[in-house]
Formats: sequence, structure tokens, C-alpha cells
Amino acid sequence: MAQIRLYDLRGPAGRLEALLDEPGLAGGTQPRAAVVFAHPHPQHGGTMHTKAVYWATKALSGLGCAVLRFNFRGAGTSEGTWDEGRGEREDFRAGLEYMAARYPGSELWTAGFSFGAWISLTEGALDNRVSVLIGIAPAIAMYDFSALKASTKPKFMIHGERDELFPLKAMYEFYGQLLEPKELAVIDGADHLFDGKVSEVGDAVEDLLSEFETPTN
Repeated sequence: MAQIRLYDLRGPAGRLEALLDEPGLAGGTQPRAAVVFAHPHPQHGGTMHTKAVYWATKALSGLGCAVLRFNFRGAGTSEGTWDEGRGEREDFRAGLEYMAARYPGSELWTAGFSFGAWISLTEGALDNRVSVLIGIAPAIAMYDFSALKASTKPKFMIHGERDELFPLKAMYEFYGQLLEPKELAVIDGADHLFDGKVSEVGDAVEDLLSEFETPTN
């Protein structure tokens, strides 16, 4: 898995620190998908280096996807300051624009973890270019997921059995409100951060998406 550090990804509030993971492809071959990945809440220590984000990125790259992960404004060395989700959604849209332009021949997918899942699932549901939505331990009790609930795009969810912030029972209720097509993977014994289980997040991504083919209209 080749990894390229980007110094010039421009967001609405300035430069965004980012990493692009590209699969090893033959020259001229397009990635299976171009994925924009959003990290957990930056006010609670979330960054693009969060372990579950890393393992999910590694799995997606292994499936032939190019994956952009970046630090929201004010996180890491990204410019700007925390904007309570509003500006962070703008940052994510900047990532979508970058990946859509870099890989015009590939599908565009969105993925995110916790707070980042709200960002990615919402923006992915609203953007007609995006074909697949991936949510890891989405912060279902904290944010408005109405755009996701109205979406008929393929949705893949991963959740910890012992998530202490968003219990599995609540996740089942939330999942039941989503339209098909959809799939949910539950990681046994995992808490919200998947402590001791982060590699299993990558395994779940592989299990859910290895044989998936986006439906054609």
C-alpha cells in the first residue's frame, strides 16, 4: 500500500493535513473506488491517525480503493479552528472535490468513524456522485441523520457489541430505520473505540465489501 502525504489539500479554512493511501495498481488502472474518510471528534482526540481509521483505510486500500483521510480544521497541523460540525462538513466536501477530480473514472465512496460517520454519511447521502456509504460506530444519539435515513444508496455499518456511548440496542433501532440496501457488522466484545479490536474493523470492512458490486441503473 503506497502512502503519499499531501501538503496542498485546500479547505475553506485553509490547508488541511492529509494522507492519501493508493493501492498498488498497474499504470493507468483506476482504483475500484475513491474514498473520503472522516475521523472521530477532534475535540475528543480524534484524528486521521485514530487506530480504527487506519485499519479501515488499510482494508479499503487492500480492496483496490484509493483512500483520502485528513485532519479536520484545527486538528493536527490543519489550519482553522473547530466549527461545531458546520465547517467540518465543508472540509469533507473539499475532500470529495479533490478525490472526484483526481479519480474521475472511479466510483466515489464516503466513510467515517463516530462523529466522522455523521459527517461522511450525511455528505455522502446528499452528494449525487457518491455511490456507497460506510459508517463505523456512528454517533447516532448526537446528530441528525435524516439525510442518511432517506437515502437508497448502499449502506455498510460496523458497530461494537459493547459500545458504551451508542449501545448496540440503539444501533439496531437506528439500522432498522435505514432503507435498503444495507448491511450491519457487529464486532464481538468491542467498545466504542474498538480497543483491542481495531484490526477486526479492517476485517469487517473486507467482509462487507470484498464481493460487493455497486448496482447499475
